[in-house]
Amino acid sequence: MTDIKDDKKKSEFPYLHGFDKAEQDRLRAQARFAEQTVYKNINLSRVKELIEIGSGVGAQTEILLRRFPDMHITCVDRSEHQLASAKDFLESTLNGALKDRFDLHQMDATDLQFSSRKFDGAFLCWILEHVPEPAKVLSEARRVLRPGGRIYISEVMNSSFLLDPYSPNTWKYWQAFNDYQYDMGGDPFIGAKLGNLLMQQGFQNIKVESKTWHLDNRRPDKRKEFIDYWCELLLSAAPQLVKEGRVDQETVDLMRVELRKVSNDPNAVFYYSFVQASANAS
Repeated sequence: MTDIKDDKKKSEFPYLHGFDKAEQDRLRAQARFAEQTVYKNINLSRVKELIEIGSGVGAQTEILLRRFPDMHITCVDRSEHQLASAKDFLESTLNGALKDRFDLHQMDATDLQFSSRKFDGAFLCWILEHVPEPAKVLSEARRVLRPGGRIYISEVMNSSFLLDPYSPNTWKYWQAFNDYQYDMGGDPFIGAKLGNLLMQQGFQNIKVESKTWHLDNRRPDKRKEFIDYWCELLLSAAPQLVKEGRVDQETVDLMRVELRKVSNDPNAVFYYSFVQASANAS
């Protein structure tokens, strides 16, 4: 059952990667691509009522529904555009069989329109990096969780990125990428801060784990796959960064050439870590 609530409609917020169909498809491909690593230690098997904050185009929602068949998911996102895409995607992907297991709500995550202690689980994936007030989001998540309810958060740690051979235009672009996100009110390094944020909001039994993709000659095929995926991720922000004058088109073009060379280099190294945290509401 879907219910996109627009009585408190918000304007679309600035998003580094944009909202077009190509980006929506990329987000779903990214979710499947990273699924094995992201969900390795996530156990929501006892959760019956989950709130997914920042559900976007439904990329993670589909995985959650598939992995945890007894769960109902309440999806919350600020973007009406993304929620409409999620509705189409989930209804077509699930062939109607699971339509009663999720609801879609347009809502600000810092002001959730739900009663306290409504859910027994919460899930956030790649969302806090984009919001100006992550503490308020976690405060609201704690409010709507029942005592003992478990929250899982996966977030970026962009300072961990390493690519070898050295690629100067890629590094120039990456710096502009992170600076722009930070200037928009996001935080490309928020993964390392999750433990502090959860403690500040009164969560208990906090666990924080760094998860790493370190790919070299030991797995050359996987290394190439990741570098090609990373190229798509970086280029998805190029139109916005060029439009805002953060980089020029020449840098983008040279970065594309560098990434192609690294992808085919027999001794390339790709390294990136993200952070996953979990905790219980008190």
